Amino acid sequence: MNMHKIISGSFFLLAMTVNFGFFYGDPTILIQHSSYELFAAIVVSVIATILKLGDRTQLGAVLLASSIVADIQLIAAATVWAFALYVAKDVGIEATVAIISLSGGALLANTVSVILFMGDTIKSKR
Repeated sequence: MNMHKIISGSFFLLAMTVNFGFFYGDPTILIQHSSYELFAAIVVSVIATILKLGDRTQLGAVLLASSIVADIQLIAAATVWAFALYVAKDVGIEATVAIISLSGGALLANTVSVILFMGDTIKSKR
């Protein structure tokens, strides 16, 4: 077994599942979405991105690109939330929907990454 593949695959899946945990719920009700879970999603996603840096294959480049997109969208969601909370002093429905939508985009990018990783794992030979 390749320990690097096990650890990186675990973080790819964890990034997707934590992101889904934040995304799941009514997109207009912010109380259903935990700020701690968004923070955890960002941290796990950045760790998954770092683990993808060593792969020098074409698939590795696509995996890295999808992970960077997820990172950018999760950080953007946290930025919108912080701006609405501390600068605008109003986390209304528009800001809430923007936060959850950005998280949904990151979830889609994480899903693409996991599907590609699973496909690579299935086609690899022993």
